[in-house]
Amino acid sequence: MEKVILYVDDAAYAREFLARAPADAGSAGVQQWVLVACAPRMTHRISKWVSHSARENWRAKWFSKVQEQLLPVLELGGSQVTPVLAKGPLTELTKRLKMEHGTARVVDARRPKIGVDLEPVAPDVPPAGQSGWALPGAVIGMGALLVLANELSE
Repeated sequence: MEKVILYVDDAAYAREFLARAPADAGSAGVQQWVLVACAPRMTHRISKWVSHSARENWRAKWFSKVQEQLLPVLELGGSQVTPVLAKGPLTELTKRLKMEHGTARVVDARRPKIGVDLEPVAPDVPPAGQSGWALPGAVIGMGALLVLANELSE
């Protein structure tokens, strides 16, 4: 029985991710999913105005919405799904889940964000959608402007 720990922060993106995943990396043959939902972080400014219980309520509602959208997709082949709401560092959570569920494959289906480095979920799993070639938009724009200026001066 194959077990997969799936990290998600956006249900729509995760559905697309699973749909375009190749058969060997996708849901073929998976018998148990551990769905780890990573709720969006609240800024420190918001935390001044919102109580701890209100934040936890919001996280619980967000978690239930993610489950409503993803559980039908993950349970299609008769697979079991264990939902988990992530709290704390993800690498420690991955270690704990691997100890609880035995050896499991880790899949990072979190939406990549421009200009934000995602926290790694495990030491051997690169964050989703990140490659070694990341340039800020300003650098690319400045390069294009210099090429254009060079072409016009000739």
